[in-house]
Order: sequence, then structure tokens, then C-alpha cells
Amino acid sequence: MGQDRVRFLLNELNQELAAAENLDQETLDLARKLEKDMEQLIERSEPVASELEDAIALEARFAATHPVAERILRELIAVLGRMGI
Repeated sequence: MGQDRVRFLLNELNQELAAAENLDQETLDLARKLEKDMEQLIERSEPVASELEDAIALEARFAATHPVAERILRELIAVLGRMGI
């Protein structure tokens, strides 16, 4: 269940980022890294602390300028927490 929700939220985040303006390269790189980390998490079902840290860092970046992306990341962080990460 949690893995399906992670995939759904990553898809939502990707759609939001594709529509967003004014994203710097560092933020886009961090988003790509998070997506890659989440896919690896789903495949191996073993949590890595850096995955949660990346999600929290992105959420903070989006707090003022991209509220929809922030909401998606906040939900992703909650899902990761329920998965024991």
C-alpha cells in the first residue's frame, strides 16, 4: 500500500514540477535524486535516511513558492514515516 502511494505522489510531484516556473537547477536535481531514491526504496523495501532528508529539503524549498509541490512532499514524508523510514 505505501509503495503505491509513494509512486502516486512521485507522479503528482513530477506533474507539478513540469508545470512550475522558476525552478533552479539545484532544486530540479534534488527532485530527480529523490525520485531515483524512492524507486530504489520501492524495489528493495529497505529505508535509507537520506531519502527522507531529501524529501524534507525539497519541501522546505517549495514552502513559499510552490505550495502544491510542498503539499505533495509533506504527504510523501508522512507516507515514508508510516513505512518506518
